[in-house]
Amino acid sequence: MLKSVLVPVHPQGWPFVGLFALAAAVLWYVALPLGLVGCVLTLWCVYFFRNPDRTTPTRPGLVISPADGVVQMITSVPPPDQLDMGQDGLVRVSIFMNVFDVHVNRVPVDGVVDKVFYYPGRFVNASLDKASEHNERQCVAVRTADGRRVAFVQIAGLIARRILCNLQPGQSVRAGERFGMIRFGSRVDVFLPAGVQAMVAVGQRAVAGETVIADMNSSEPQRAGEVR
Repeated sequence: MLKSVLVPVHPQGWPFVGLFALAAAVLWYVALPLGLVGCVLTLWCVYFFRNPDRTTPTRPGLVISPADGVVQMITSVPPPDQLDMGQDGLVRVSIFMNVFDVHVNRVPVDGVVDKVFYYPGRFVNASLDKASEHNERQCVAVRTADGRRVAFVQIAGLIARRILCNLQPGQSVRAGERFGMIRFGSRVDVFLPAGVQAMVAVGQRAVAGETVIADMNSSEPQRAGEVR
């Protein structure tokens, strides 16, 4: 139980935790009620930047969720032009992260980073479909051992103002490996190879590094889901 509560904090979070703690101390000096509010916000900041370990399924062909959050959309659209993956529609799984989700992002497949592209766009609500075209975003494509390519895109949102990605072309990666994060609340899209269907349903909650969102070696059709 302690391991699930006392999880590590991402290194990028400590400056923010320090600022929140300093503000809480000042507010405490001004007025006790304000100090209590500051303490609550500081604890939330620690919670936001939590960086728990995850158990990643390792069977070849699996595509693992890169983000914690709710599967918001599953649709077929062309991938970003900058990734050179053609203009044909590919299944895109969109996962929306709110401000209470873990924001550390993870690589969805084993392979080698093929393309990395940053687009300095706008900051509209990430839950809107147009965010994938207009918002600030970081696009990455990974080529698997069998030559297939899986792309994933970190998209900034209305509140998010900073995308962090430490991947470089030619870098070898493993599924479930941490590669960056988005501050504060946003969306990650995954583009599956042609002919591959999603194994999650809209409204389902995904866990980064653990939830299988597709199996590239399966011919299973798109899954449906319903609230029960």
